[in-house]
Amino acid sequence: MHVEWKLFADLAEHADDRTVAVEVASGATVGEALEELLSDRPALADRVRTDGGLAGDVSVLKNGADLGGDLDDELESGDELALLPPVSGG
Repeated sequence: MHVEWKLFADLAEHADDRTVAVEVASGATVGEALEELLSDRPALADRVRTDGGLAGDVSVLKNGADLGGDLDDELESGDELALLPPVSGG
């Protein structure tokens, strides 16, 4: 199944692209799609992962909804995933 990741700010820089398509098995989870994304992007993996899993300052969104760190959500065809760093403004 084809899943597309959108990457923002420094995360796109670490991946050398703003949009990355990955292939996952039918019924795969967001976590499995994340592992596929990170598998050949070591700079992005270093930025996104910590010893305990996902870095606390990185948000994972599925179809625009923040998953709150729950990467066990099952994917469906056409789902759009995004990685966001912290956002600040004034």
